[in-house]
Amino acid sequence: MQPFETIEVETPTVGCDGGDGPLGHPLVYLDVAKTGSVECPYCSRLFVLKAGAPAAAH
Repeated sequence: MQPFETIEVETPTVGCDGGDGPLGHPLVYLDVAKTGSVECPYCSRLFVLKAGAPAAAH
């Protein structure tokens, strides 16, 4: 199954609230740094760490 949407990010942690409309959900923070990508458990958006982005916070 394909993810709903793939979003490239430059930070090791991202927040997802599903956006407006029917996909909206409570804000969750997801750790992208562990594997380079993470899927939101609520809306199935896939967050992928951009090439060259730092894998850890300073």
